[in-house]
Amino acid sequence: MKSQTQSPLPGKWRRAVVVAGLVLLAVPVAGADLKLMTLDPGHFHAALFQRERLPGIASEAYVYAPLGPDLTAHLQRVARFNLRAEHPTDWRLHIYTGPDFRERLLQERPGQIVILSGRNRTKIDAIQQCVRAGLHVLADKPWIIEARDLPRLEAALDTADAQHVIGFDGMTERFEITTILARALVTDPAIFGGPQTGTPDDPAVVFESLHYLLKEVGGVPNQRPPWFFDVAEVGEGLTDVGTHLVDIVQWVMFPDEAIHYRTDIEVLRGQRWPTILTLPEFQKVTGEKEFPASLQSALKAGRLEYYCNNRVDYRLRGVHIRLEPIWDFVAPPGKQDTDRLVFRGRRARVEVRQGAEEQYRREVYVIPNTAADQAAVRAALQRRVAALQADCPGVAVAEEANRLRIIIPAALRISHEEHFALLARRFLEYVRHPETLPAWEKPNMLAKYYVTTRGVELARATAPAP
Repeated sequence: MKSQTQSPLPGKWRRAVVVAGLVLLAVPVAGADLKLMTLDPGHFHAALFQRERLPGIASEAYVYAPLGPDLTAHLQRVARFNLRAEHPTDWRLHIYTGPDFRERLLQERPGQIVILSGRNRTKIDAIQQCVRAGLHVLADKPWIIEARDLPRLEAALDTADAQHVIGFDGMTERFEITTILARALVTDPAIFGGPQTGTPDDPAVVFESLHYLLKEVGGVPNQRPPWFFDVAEVGEGLTDVGTHLVDIVQWVMFPDEAIHYRTDIEVLRGQRWPTILTLPEFQKVTGEKEFPASLQSALKAGRLEYYCNNRVDYRLRGVHIRLEPIWDFVAPPGKQDTDRLVFRGRRARVEVRQGAEEQYRREVYVIPNTAADQAAVRAALQRRVAALQADCPGVAVAEEANRLRIIIPAALRISHEEHFALLARRFLEYVRHPETLPAWEKPNMLAKYYVTTRGVELARATAPAP
């Protein structure tokens, strides 16, 4: 890699970084109708939106970002897509690295679509400015991390409507086959029987998700930037990765229905606790020699208290729900991320599990509530699986003691990274045909961020931040 510090090139563009496999151009090139602009890519998800060539999208794309390690890492990821042996992409990037990078994007607007994935504290600022400028926005979660910003989120969505542009957040888990199957089973009265209501201490829906800070992505160690550990910049666990948990629950339970947070949701209580990192652990996951000044207030006895763990209890249309996103430092040998999602119905439970028993691959189970329910639930499940063949070919049912497991063919299991290409294609459909964007997306996005931000707000009130 070579860095060039020459003065700005004639015209608008400064050539700042060169990465093998990428052609960095000095002036815009005419091409397809739609062009991508990536703004300040601080998270690897920004590159995943360009993992594949997208239909109707120009090879020329634009990056506006400060010169630094976040930009370098982004360019390296896109370069790997260009250089891979199978189905390489051919992205050619225009890169602007001046300190006024956001203002220059809004001024020049060489494309129609803005990709956002990185720092979360100021993300809503960028989204508001982009939709006000008439740009479509595909932004990774979360859009907001503080309860006080919910009105700004609503205003941004209202502005997008007024400007006739699409603002969409990256809910990739909707493309996960186990989530799709859970939705089909929970909404089948003959199988599930409708949701139980549960209680605050014995909720009807439980979603526990354990992640690890030190891991590999695509076979490469995923070194995280130091600001990732600043909850004021990124958010706590519930306001960050917990966004997916809230979205999955309401997407599974109430498909294609608008959820209104003022009338349908009551957030009951929140909890928070830190994962403790030593300096050697912080060095390993970030590559930094010391804790930065921005994290000094979170240090106790020379160790970092990283408030990334939360629990929230809330009621959605009378159904009690508990979500618990947790982060540990590194997985023990042989262990990986784990999930446990349980929907308790009046006839059966539907569970999505990813743990040691499943060899860390997500599986879907149906567990009849009683022996008397077993025959009827089994028959209803067989009928439902038969009806799913058109959309999910090859799914089947296997009996395992007192539960029924859904057999999922390998062809239907795609990676987390592949979900981003599907999400990008769905987003592009909405950009080209705005009338196809479901009316429920807007209220449900507000509902989702109400739960995440209100849950953290209650947790901080119970256990104030250090």
